[in-house]
Amino acid sequence: MPCQLADQVVAYRRELHQHPELSNQEFATTERITRWLQQADIRILPLALTTGVVAEIGSGDGPLIALRGDIDALPIAELADVPFASRHPGVMHACGHDFHTAVMLGAARLLKARESSLPGRVRIFFQPAEETCDGAQQLIDAGALDDVAAVFGLHNAPELPTGTFATRAGPFYANVDRFQIRITGKGAHAAKPEQGVDSIVTASHIVSALQTLPSRSFSSLEAVVVSVTRIEGGNTWNVLPQTVELEGTVRTHNGDVRRQVPDKIRQVIDGVAASLGAQAELSWHPGPPALINHARWAAFSQTVAKEFGYRVEEAELQMGGEDFAIYLHHVPGVFVSIGSASEFGLHHPRFAPDEQAIFPAAQYFERLAERALQQLADVPQQAVSHA
Repeated sequence: MPCQLADQVVAYRRELHQHPELSNQEFATTERITRWLQQADIRILPLALTTGVVAEIGSGDGPLIALRGDIDALPIAELADVPFASRHPGVMHACGHDFHTAVMLGAARLLKARESSLPGRVRIFFQPAEETCDGAQQLIDAGALDDVAAVFGLHNAPELPTGTFATRAGPFYANVDRFQIRITGKGAHAAKPEQGVDSIVTASHIVSALQTLPSRSFSSLEAVVVSVTRIEGGNTWNVLPQTVELEGTVRTHNGDVRRQVPDKIRQVIDGVAASLGAQAELSWHPGPPALINHARWAAFSQTVAKEFGYRVEEAELQMGGEDFAIYLHHVPGVFVSIGSASEFGLHHPRFAPDEQAIFPAAQYFERLAERALQQLADVPQQAVSHA
């Protein structure tokens, strides 16, 4: 079975790679995953989900844990030179969610082969809409996390060699918040700027002033990123526009810092705009919180990884976001990185993870799930959950 399954999980990944679908549009992906699970006689839970699948393996009154893989793709035109490139123009699995899904399909089949000996149940999430940060909450609202004692997830890491495992206790990924700033001045002829209030000049000063927030409003020991990623204003060359809109993101790992940022931004934009005779309005859109790994499960995952044969490293803090964080605000668990050795990084049109990393990762998660169930069955769950 191992050799055949190793080939099969790569085949799963390649079929998914050829047919990527954007967040909340993963209808064919959902159908494929459902069919593959049913062919393996794996139980699918009848949850009210538009896309995505939740499977369960095991039985009885023992502990319940969850594994999670995400299934959505990105609006990127693929340039990777592979025979199984995306057949959907402008859409690509450029973040490796096809890799993650194949890993969890492999883990599901391995666990199914040992179902009668499992000391509990393993629930496997094939989650939609990670890229838009709303898939985890969809599964929680549908009841996927009900009664789960611990949750485990992964992301491939193209910067790490194949055979490498990394995680860390405590903060790992940052929160993901989005802001929009609307600047209102007074339109005028470009040759007579004194008759108007220049919203573009005001926007330029605001962009520069916002960069002082990480270094002057918060401790230098805190990781804070404020990035303006879109500036939109004006539609011709000889008119000062009435309005300009800015958009961007803020990332940090500290909840207290996160709560202060909107007021700090308002102080900056109000002051700059007023000094130039304009007005500025902030719209704040909070996303997933920082991903905080539970110390006990982080250490547990590292121990299992060492026993499995991975080269284990302490993961670096990440400023990217991950909606797996939402699960960890409800249930203890850990998120880990598996080396995928791609020359090109995540979200690059030539991203190409090493497929040799897929089946070992499936085997690792099968072992991690069994070991976690054993630990939960042997140790009172309350002691594990609050460690």
